[in-house]
Amino acid sequence: DMELQTDGNRSGHMQNGEPALDPEVNEVVQIIAAQLAEIGDQFDKEIKARVVNELVQHFLNENLSAEEITRHMSEAVEGLVRAIPSDMDREKAMLVLAMVLTKKIANTMPSLLHRVFSTTVNYITQHLHNYVVRLVSA
Repeated sequence: DMELQTDGNRSGHMQNGEPALDPEVNEVVQIIAAQLAEIGDQFDKEIKARVVNELVQHFLNENLSAEEITRHMSEAVEGLVRAIPSDMDREKAMLVLAMVLTKKIANTMPSLLHRVFSTTVNYITQHLHNYVVRLVSA
């Protein structure tokens, strides 16, 4: 019900013409989004172009299924998360890395935006759903 979008904004769902979230929940979501964006900016500098370019090549390969593309995304995130300081929550790092990779791939090859966004949503749903639910409800 309280969807957090990859750009840090809340979902556009409305009830009777009013936002579905109360102001307190909206404020919490915005704080979480700001924290994730700050971490994302730090990670953005550390992700090598090679990783992004390899993922772009996988996304361009139309013979790969959605599951195979999601597996490649997962492998890239897992590889990057190993380089993250151990004091950071692993699931938070994985979530932010997935979103930063999505941004970098879309910036590199804008025509892949739809496919990379769908893959990232699938990845987050499969691997980080419970974490996102705990994050928003905390």
